[in-house]
Amino acid sequence: MRTAPLTAQARQDALDAMRGSAERGNELDVLVIGGGVTGAGIALDAVSRGLSTAVVEAQDWASGTSSRSSKLVHGGLRYLQMLDFHLVREALTERDLLINRLAPHLVKPVSFLYPLENRIWERAYVGAGVALYDTLASVTGSRRALPIHRHLTRKGMERLFPDLRHDAAIGAVRYWDASVDDARLVETIIRTAVSYGAHAASRTQVADLQTTTGGAVTGAEVVDLETGEHIDVRARAVINATGVWTEQTESLAGAEGGLHVLASKGVHIVVPRSRISGDTGLILQTEKSVLFIIPWSRYWVIGTTDTPWEQELVHPVATSADIDYVIEHANAVLSRPITREDIIGSWAGLRPLLQPQVKAGTSSAKVSREHTVASPAPGLTVIAGGKLTTYRVMAKDAVDFAIGSRATSLPSITHDLPLVGAEGLQVFQRQARAISQKYGWTRPRMDHLLHRYGSLLGELIDLVDADPALAEPLKNADAYIGAEIVYAASHEGALHLDDVLMSRTRLNYEQADKGVGALEEIADLVAPVLGWDAHTRSTEIEAYRARAEAEDAAAQELDDVEAVKVRLRAADVSPMLGDTTAAAGTKPGSPAGKGSSGPVGT
Repeated sequence: MRTAPLTAQARQDALDAMRGSAERGNELDVLVIGGGVTGAGIALDAVSRGLSTAVVEAQDWASGTSSRSSKLVHGGLRYLQMLDFHLVREALTERDLLINRLAPHLVKPVSFLYPLENRIWERAYVGAGVALYDTLASVTGSRRALPIHRHLTRKGMERLFPDLRHDAAIGAVRYWDASVDDARLVETIIRTAVSYGAHAASRTQVADLQTTTGGAVTGAEVVDLETGEHIDVRARAVINATGVWTEQTESLAGAEGGLHVLASKGVHIVVPRSRISGDTGLILQTEKSVLFIIPWSRYWVIGTTDTPWEQELVHPVATSADIDYVIEHANAVLSRPITREDIIGSWAGLRPLLQPQVKAGTSSAKVSREHTVASPAPGLTVIAGGKLTTYRVMAKDAVDFAIGSRATSLPSITHDLPLVGAEGLQVFQRQARAISQKYGWTRPRMDHLLHRYGSLLGELIDLVDADPALAEPLKNADAYIGAEIVYAASHEGALHLDDVLMSRTRLNYEQADKGVGALEEIADLVAPVLGWDAHTRSTEIEAYRARAEAEDAAAQELDDVEAVKVRLRAADVSPMLGDTTAAAGTKPGSPAGKGSSGPVGT
């Protein structure tokens, strides 16, 4: 397939297309609000049915929940306790589809140990549950993607995870799921949608929904947050996929109906892989949530928490108390306890918790255990709930619901549509040795590049061939080569240093300095691609430094209220989100009103 790059010009072309369509009196078939994994999936589902489609996002792609997850693609082992076999099978089907067909470069198998404290009843109980988990994966109708579970003795467990405390368990069950770089998955889905003809614009905020006198939604007024320009977009169907901003987006229609969504904060910490000796992950039950110790790239990701969040939604932060909680529960099973000094990064994300009741006035709704699709007003579809693993099912349900009877003649085909980077992956895997020898890349470097780009690695190589210096690692962030930084701006839609360090790379939490030491070098690589002058380059560097300092300071606070106050000392990077009022969603220079409670389109 033709792979379209995400560039600043492509973004502008998308906005021009949205504006031009409205000016000509034409309507898009579908306008998607929200550029997380659900919105990205909806855009791909819609455009692949032959529908004219646009998707807008108020911040960077995946900047909310979808870049701050546990980075797992899994069936949901805990749902077996609730006897929800259909839901588990659905998630396992999607997990295996991603591994086998849709994104084998991005989604990789990872095993976990479930430590056992009782030799007889617990081994039988947990073993039966994991056996059922494997059985449900075997009946998904696709080729089995992962090995079946195994029971381990204490010695077997200790061989796989030497740093598991000797008295923490009498043995374990080892089972398999998968991991993914969540932000890269979203960016890849968006890019796939654009390659099939979707119009996609990040940092584009929905200021209002357009309605008829009868209350039907016919489009939206969007604001280009890079320039402040207002654009009218007309669409037959508008789909709200804004996660924790669901109710704020619904309110723009002036309708009473819709879905209730609450935000819950989950925090993860990152420690170097060398700090904990183990070849597999761990899953532990805590009094508040499930705690994972996950092998991820060169690190361990440990989390998560589950606490109500009542602060502003753009900048959730990990507090000192959150970090202490995660450390305490990890140390309950580690023979070499970790300390604050071991932590090189952390992040906080907000889960959109769908409340069971649907607001009065909602015309109809499709409800599953994990997600709900509803219509609070004609022309407006809302979807909320769900999880990263089942994004494709959520997208299918949302588009089916939005287009009604047309879904019969235009069924979803995304189950058979590989994401960009998947087609031709095996060719590059077989050429890996020759490529690494030609460019002086080590085997770990090649694994890193293939995992991130798949067959899109050929585009990176083109950059290196044009400028051989780009094959070299960054001086102060040697996990990445220069070509990856240039590619983030030339092909992956990065508009700011924030975008490069937060999601195109993960330097914000992969290095103790949040990547600040590499800022000058990164800015030098990005500036020519994005056409920055010296002033813009300096402004971008200072904005990211301020962000890093504010995040570090916020993590020293004990509670959410004080932590957010500290975090908001750093202004947002988009010119039109330059103060805390604008960051809260109010259009700059206007009084609080419709849309003032959150940045819609996130």
